[in-house]
Amino acid sequence: MRVNIGKYPQHRFYHNYLYDKFGYSPTQKIDVKIDEWDTWNMDETLAHIVFPMLKQLKKKKHSYPSDLPNEEAWNEILDKIIFSFDSKLHDWEDQFHSGEQDVVWVDNQDGTSSMKKGPNDTYKIDTDGMSKYQSRINEGFILFGKYYEHLWD
Repeated sequence: MRVNIGKYPQHRFYHNYLYDKFGYSPTQKIDVKIDEWDTWNMDETLAHIVFPMLKQLKKKKHSYPSDLPNEEAWNEILDKIIFSFDSKLHDWEDQFHSGEQDVVWVDNQDGTSSMKKGPNDTYKIDTDGMSKYQSRINEGFILFGKYYEHLWD
């Protein structure tokens, strides 16, 4: 992937004349090249772009959506969205796994094999914690969609 997005053009007084006379209007230069592999894990690829943009937006914002009571509510929503994109960039599931896996293969009577826990297996997964964390991630992505058109400064 290669993305090059230029600055927004500044409007000058003579642009009105050029537009009226020739239909000329300066536009922002945008060049995007998407490679085949960019869509393989597109959610993570986009998170690498969106996450730092959201952090910058939160620092530099000058307003908040009109359906919210105040800027603090907008900050809370942005924090939830930022949390979701940040989670996409890390193996957040690892914090819910503990212990060591010990497996042994047991031969069955029908000639097949089965994998069973070994005597030293202490591996555990906190599925309740994972589910709650995933729900927080989902909430942030739902808010991202809901407030997508308000992501501007």
